[in-house]
Amino acid sequence: MKFATFKIENRVTWGVIEGETAIDLGSVLKDRYPDLKSLIASEGFAAAKAEIPSAPSYSVALIEWLPVVPNPDKIFCVGLNYEMHRKETGRTEVAHPTIFARFANSQTGHLSDIVRPKVSTKLDFEGELALVIGKPGRYISRDQALDHVAGYACFNDGSIRDWQAHTHQFTPGKNFPHTGSFGPCLVTPDELPSMDERTLTTRLNGEIVQQASLGQMIFDIPTIIEYCSSFSHLEAGDVIVTGTPGGVGAKRTPPLWMKPGDIVEVEIDGVGLLRNTIADEVQ
Repeated sequence: MKFATFKIENRVTWGVIEGETAIDLGSVLKDRYPDLKSLIASEGFAAAKAEIPSAPSYSVALIEWLPVVPNPDKIFCVGLNYEMHRKETGRTEVAHPTIFARFANSQTGHLSDIVRPKVSTKLDFEGELALVIGKPGRYISRDQALDHVAGYACFNDGSIRDWQAHTHQFTPGKNFPHTGSFGPCLVTPDELPSMDERTLTTRLNGEIVQQASLGQMIFDIPTIIEYCSSFSHLEAGDVIVTGTPGGVGAKRTPPLWMKPGDIVEVEIDGVGLLRNTIADEVQ
């Protein structure tokens, strides 16, 4: 199944996407599951499926896509998780995943603008796979890790490179409002039996700028979940963004920065295609 959070008729709701149809399950299940995160926390996918025939539906052309989970408790991001990207940054090999955090209000949705802030012109793309935690836990073992995944989505970890480089910490450059695009849908694991062979592609104005198989991650999904759950209790709805391949704009000659009017896409086989336009901040 493919779940999404969206706005329709000035209401924020959630539902299932079937082809070009958005099924508004939030309107019929709002008392039990007011948002997608609460559905995930209650492991209510079966209940949602049962309500599909009675729920109102809309053309996806009429909805405003929102971040898949607009209100996660935590967003953990993995840095330097593909060898080509590690090499292009000049970073040394490490024994453990490099983790930093995003805040929920730095997110934006499919077909919404990624916003270039007025304090910088160094806005970079980072196509990535995101996973959403379904079953909470602490000290989750590698063997049990995939049982804790509710589903997968595309993510563009848009980065303000000069602010990211102010210190050795990534946080400022990764948390400007509306720079982390997340969507369009949460695809449940039963539709994605094998992740390693899937291809992640980032395009800028139609040209491929990043491409790799998910199997090229240095630290795989079970390792990342095991590591993050060791220092933090993972909650249902938490998001883990698993890292970007090489080819980022900052490491090109000359650098390739995203600018207003550009269209950036992140596509992962079977997971979806996430598209955004770049716009300048308006204040």
